[in-house]
Amino acid sequence: MIIASAPTRLDFGGGWTDVPPYPEDRGGFVCNLAIERRATVVWHTAPPSHGAEQSGPDPLIAAALRSAARRPGWAERVATTPTIELRSDFPVGAGLGGSSAAGVALAAACAVACGEQLTPAALAERSRATEVEELRVAGGFQDHYAAAFGGALGLTLGQTRHAEPLPLTQATRRCLEARLTLVYTGESRISAETITAVLDAYAAREARVVAALDRMASLARDMAEALSSGDISSLGALMDEHWVHQQSLHPRITTPRIAALEATVRAAGAVGFKALGASGGGCVLVCSSIEQAPAVRAAAATLGEVLDWQVATDGVRVQVVSDDTDG
Repeated sequence: MIIASAPTRLDFGGGWTDVPPYPEDRGGFVCNLAIERRATVVWHTAPPSHGAEQSGPDPLIAAALRSAARRPGWAERVATTPTIELRSDFPVGAGLGGSSAAGVALAAACAVACGEQLTPAALAERSRATEVEELRVAGGFQDHYAAAFGGALGLTLGQTRHAEPLPLTQATRRCLEARLTLVYTGESRISAETITAVLDAYAAREARVVAALDRMASLARDMAEALSSGDISSLGALMDEHWVHQQSLHPRITTPRIAALEATVRAAGAVGFKALGASGGGCVLVCSSIEQAPAVRAAAATLGEVLDWQVATDGVRVQVVSDDTDG
């Protein structure tokens, strides 16, 4: 069998500027960090045994298989439709890029099955193309690149995409893990509707939306510099400003639960706050000093679920296991 896993991400800044047509028009930039909350694909080359739970007709799995079946070598190397399990260790609708992480893991498993060797960038592009062409998802690029590359990224977006891994010292990684609190609000996101609404506003060139996106891309560039230099205090301040512009894109980006959570953690000492992904729910990210982090986490736990996390220093991983141990 083939086992492929890909990390999810924390998007510090620039989300939305990776969604076409903004990057082609004005040039987008995203700063994000992959985390060890993974989507895992288990591709069984023989029927799973020992009570393994098989996946149902998952749309993402079906889309990946349709896309793979059109590529050279598929029929020769894959004689029958595989049995695929899709697992995750993060909440559904968390705003962590989980569906894209699953898409990258599926793309990697399909590539191995077909005997292909793809770069992380090629896997990211293939996964995103499957979402757009097969599932008609109006999303961006950053989640796929974070899942494929891992680590911290500065992603420049225009007519093409360029991912620059950002150097993180061990001390910076420890500081990020100590000072950043990840909280799941328990609310399901409405990202597709929200993304469509923001895209419509951008297409109409609403000044408020264009100005907010431009500033968010600029802040993301500053975040990449802060991360590379290990300046987490500046990162927290930049998160705060980004959240102001992020909320201005659409009223549904924040919710009463998110607003209450923000007020609660700020009262406990938080110095940076933003919602992740398209928001409307999902997760929020909170920055504090190391000293205030315990109080911030305790306060956050009264309104949401605090999720443990670690930096994912690598991206998608693929392991091929002998058929003798399949299942």
